[in-house]
Amino acid sequence: MLERLLNDHPGTTVTILVRVKGSASAEDRVRSLLKKPVFAAWRDKVGAAGIEDAVKNRIKVVEGGLTSPLTLPKDLDLVIHSAASVSFDDPINESFEANIGGVVNLYESLRAAGGDPRVVHVSTCYVQGLRKGVAPETSLKHDIDWRAEYASAFDAHRRIETESREPHRLRTFMETAQAEHGKEGPQAVAKWSELARLAWVRSELVDAGRTRAQSLGWTDVYTLSKAFSERAAEELWGADHRLSVVRPAIIESALKHPYPGWIDGFKVADPLIMAYGKGQLPEFPGLPDSILDLIPVDYVVNTILAAAANPAKKGEPEYYHVASGASNPVPFHQMYENVHEFFTKNPLTDRRGKPIVVPVWKFPGPDKVERGINRLERRVRAGERALRILPKTKGSQATLEKLQKGVADLATLRNFVSLYRVYVETELIFDDSNLRALHDALPAKEKADKGFDISAIDWDDYLQNVHFPAITKLTKAFSRARQAERAAAQPTRKAELPPRGDVLAVFDMEGTVVDSNIVQQYLWVRSAGLRKAAWPGEVLGMLASVPGYLRAERRNRGEFIRTFLRRYEGMPVSRLEKIVAGGYGDTMRRHTSHEALEQIRLHKEAGHRTVLVSGSIGLLAKPFENLFDDVVATTMHERDGVLTGYLTKPPIVDESRAAWLTRYAKEHGADLAASYGYGDSHADLGWLEMLGHPTAINPDPQLTKEAQKRHWPIHHWKRGIRSPKRALMDGNPATTAVSKTSQPENS
Repeated sequence: MLERLLNDHPGTTVTILVRVKGSASAEDRVRSLLKKPVFAAWRDKVGAAGIEDAVKNRIKVVEGGLTSPLTLPKDLDLVIHSAASVSFDDPINESFEANIGGVVNLYESLRAAGGDPRVVHVSTCYVQGLRKGVAPETSLKHDIDWRAEYASAFDAHRRIETESREPHRLRTFMETAQAEHGKEGPQAVAKWSELARLAWVRSELVDAGRTRAQSLGWTDVYTLSKAFSERAAEELWGADHRLSVVRPAIIESALKHPYPGWIDGFKVADPLIMAYGKGQLPEFPGLPDSILDLIPVDYVVNTILAAAANPAKKGEPEYYHVASGASNPVPFHQMYENVHEFFTKNPLTDRRGKPIVVPVWKFPGPDKVERGINRLERRVRAGERALRILPKTKGSQATLEKLQKGVADLATLRNFVSLYRVYVETELIFDDSNLRALHDALPAKEKADKGFDISAIDWDDYLQNVHFPAITKLTKAFSRARQAERAAAQPTRKAELPPRGDVLAVFDMEGTVVDSNIVQQYLWVRSAGLRKAAWPGEVLGMLASVPGYLRAERRNRGEFIRTFLRRYEGMPVSRLEKIVAGGYGDTMRRHTSHEALEQIRLHKEAGHRTVLVSGSIGLLAKPFENLFDDVVATTMHERDGVLTGYLTKPPIVDESRAAWLTRYAKEHGADLAASYGYGDSHADLGWLEMLGHPTAINPDPQLTKEAQKRHWPIHHWKRGIRSPKRALMDGNPATTAVSKTSQPENS
């Protein structure tokens, strides 16, 4: 709209309402806006001087947003209102605040300014609601009190917020957080409990909006709030001023202007189209002969300008459906045939670069699709549960990641079904008589460029050669940007590790550097130091204690470590040192990952400070001390050279490790945002997320899920090194600093 006004109407002065965003001023945001591709032809025409002249003289900026009263100039001739929240599933209070409250603030501010501008109010065709047949271009026929509904939405917000704080609700949130995030520590449990509460509040408010909309005869909270905003515009402005209401259908990329395929981000139907191209929609409910009412964005802009140039009479609002269903319909089956043909000829590729084969839809009906989704969900959940209890292997981890991606894809499918179903099952046709009359009234010489003759659009050509290529290009650009961002965030090769002296490389020991846990370490110690006759009794004693250890592990990892390490009670320190220096050390070396050794070496060559952190006792990490600048572990209390089974300080796990890392970085002048971390357990999440370059190594199911959600790299380091020789563990004297095994002070 702004490009058209600047380019085709050089005599106009345009006032724009702009929110301040961060440190950027409103004028800064306008300058950035004018750099977008949509303004390219205009920039070329006017040159740098013309751009600067437009910023200083043609474009006036009013700082502010529609959610609060505005101070508007009195000399406005035309107001175009097109700001809205367009989400189908916003919480009811948020949708109403943006779409109804924004309209109220705008028109009350216009009245306060004292002028008499003509207004073009941009709405949507779908304010017509859940109905069948032909919908006329007139004011909506209902007698609902929009003011009462507006107030009720905020009452719902207050009520649901209050309910979310009731003890029985809070206990549920805490129990869920403890089950899923207990290993991260008590503060993590509290954080996730509160996030669960907020998610519950949002879910309830989303359901309140959807349910209230459908109970009143609308598809969703978006169309309901836009319908009420029309009624507010009619009452607050249209009753005694000039008001035109433009109702577009599903807006998609430009047919001609500013160039074919122009689009700024994904619009309504595009996520559905691209999800199909990615193979995420094996089937979809919908009536194959229902109308998917598309309209190019330049036709909408041209209609708004034509309506502004031909204003309604005072007190007699006019309405225009910018839609294709009446004059040039696109049945849903035609859209499907086009999208199937396009992605068959131009397939997207998966992460491995292989072409994605798009599914064939049979339109089986909504009930069968729903049953299919439920069946798939049960299978995926069952597989996920089975893999959680099996030993971690490269194969099981790859299968788990695939299943978790399946869970995400099913969530996508269910979300699309929920959001789009009513739009692909509609039997509603939007009358466009007023729109056609407005187009016919245009001067003949302007119709080709500024007209909106819907009947002239060749939809097959538009979809195959204009729209699908445009959004596919956009998707690929987003994908390349994400890949570049991830690559920059997690360099792994020597050439990509920046040489810096203020960078840490923090490695978790158990499950990351070495394929072991504290139970295995204990068994290795005992097997190297016990007489063979005593070994069966030790194993039986361990087995008898397993249930208690598992309960402790589920409750709190620190409690488990304390409980298990009591088994070292009575062992002479000198004896343990001898065992570690002998058979135990060799066993640890055999279980050390070659990839871990290589990654440590690369960090040291880049000048990074390498740190090994273990929840176990420091003596058991001694075989690794030459590899690292620091080995940070737990120390055990001893009396007269004998271990008592008690720790000198709490173990360095979950939140205590994050607290230690904060202090350690400060002491060594390290930049955590530039530092690296490698961990395998959900318990490592708290400290990994503090670092600029976290990596999940052979992760457990919970960490796998979080790493995928946060787009962290996931690596599968092989079990054991290529050679058990001690030389691999000796470190490089030229790059290895003096090492130490330390017990950090608790922060």
